[in-house]
Amino acid sequence: MNFLAHIYLSNENDNLKIGNFIADSVKGKQYLNYPTEIQKGIVLHRAIDNFTDTHPIVSKSVERLFARYGHYSRVIVDILYDHFLAANWKDYSDIPLKTYTKNFYKLLQDNFELLPKPIQSFLPYMIADNWLYNYRKIEGIEKILFQMNKRIKYRIKMHLAIEELQEFYTEFEDEFKRFFKELRAFVKVELNN
Repeated sequence: MNFLAHIYLSNENDNLKIGNFIADSVKGKQYLNYPTEIQKGIVLHRAIDNFTDTHPIVSKSVERLFARYGHYSRVIVDILYDHFLAANWKDYSDIPLKTYTKNFYKLLQDNFELLPKPIQSFLPYMIADNWLYNYRKIEGIEKILFQMNKRIKYRIKMHLAIEELQEFYTEFEDEFKRFFKELRAFVKVELNN
C-alpha cells in the first residue's frame, strides 16, 4: 500500500499516522529513536507491507504488470491501490478526502522536526501538488508515476502503467476492494495486540 492507505489504516491516531507515513525512511532499529506511538506506527507500516507483499490478490494485480515493469510492478500496484482508495473514499470515511488530506498535511507541518530528512525534502512538493488528494484521478496517478520515474533515473517508464490501469480498471478495482477488506481486518487485529 502507498501513503494514503497507510495513513488511513492508522485510524485517527496522529502519532500512529506519522509513524506509518515515515516508516520507509526509518531503517532497521532506528525506529527506537522515536516516541512510543510513532514507533507503533512504524511497526504497523512494516506489518502492512508484509501482509500486502505476500497476499495472493495483490500478487494477481502485480502479475498483470510484471512483464512490462518487472519488480517495479509492486510499487505501481501500491500506487494504483491508493487511487482506488481515494476514488472510493466515501465508502471508507465520513471525512471528505479534501479535508482529510489537508488535516494530514497540517499534522506533518506541525511535527516537521520529527520527520526524517528525506521526508522533509519532498514534503513541500507533496503538499504543493496535493498528492494524496490527487490520487483520486487517473491524471494524478500518472503524475506521481512520472515523478517516480525521475527517482529511478527513467529505467522503467512507470507512468505508462496508466494504460494497464485504464484497460483493466474493473479488475484492479475489484482486487483492491477485496484485498482492502482483508487488510482492514488484519490491521484491526494488529492494533488490538
